[in-house]
Amino acid sequence: MHSVIDLDWNGPLTQLEIAWVGSQDASAPVMVFLHEGLGSVSLWRDYPDQLCKKLNMRGLLYSRPGYGKSTPRKQDEKWGVDFMHQQAREVLPALLKQLHIHQPWLFGHSDGGSIALLYAAHFPDQLAGAIVVAPHIMVEDISITSIQAARIAYEEQGLRDRLARHHNDPDSAFYGWNTIWLAPAFRTWNITTELSSIQCPLLAIQGIEDEYGSMQQIQGIRDQLPHTTLLELSACGHSPHKDQPEALNLAVSAFVAAHTTQH
Repeated sequence: MHSVIDLDWNGPLTQLEIAWVGSQDASAPVMVFLHEGLGSVSLWRDYPDQLCKKLNMRGLLYSRPGYGKSTPRKQDEKWGVDFMHQQAREVLPALLKQLHIHQPWLFGHSDGGSIALLYAAHFPDQLAGAIVVAPHIMVEDISITSIQAARIAYEEQGLRDRLARHHNDPDSAFYGWNTIWLAPAFRTWNITTELSSIQCPLLAIQGIEDEYGSMQQIQGIRDQLPHTTLLELSACGHSPHKDQPEALNLAVSAFVAAHTTQH
């Protein structure tokens, strides 16, 4: 089920594109999917539906403000260094409250993984568990190099046309993300010390060939949270749900099952 809703929150009038996938059982647990820095509902393709059907869960997808069919970023709007904090502290809690979702699982990819970590840290008793795939907890040189290359691809190599299939305003999605990540002030962005308050079960996954981050990202999470389960995937880049979906599904299924039977 796909729709656009008015977000009930303290910020400006904002519409969010949402979609429900997976189980049709209204009593089934919910997994909320948080997309990457250039993602949207449609860019997940059918992965969330397949995973949630395997887990017998309902899946909620949404495009963050500025993405997909959600309210676009204003042309002169610059995102701040704390843009992921705002999503974790304001947008996501408001959406969960509005949709009456309690104790969900979070599945976050890339920037969405960082948002999932921040939500888990600031609302430690509100989650059943979290899976973070290629999350960022700090800025690395490899991240900046690839994001610089993405700008060239967007402006000169056809990436804009490809993103236009998934975003009503591709410039809103691309430049909101790209400009702040390449801003000098963002180089010191680091959420490592904020992670210590996370209490929920946590699975952190990274592709060994990830072009946007090194293994230090997920290893840094476990340094702060020894209860974290780590998975390093070979022959895998920044998007394990595209590069290694079967291995990812097996790991997520086992993790969810292990932490569901404990309750």
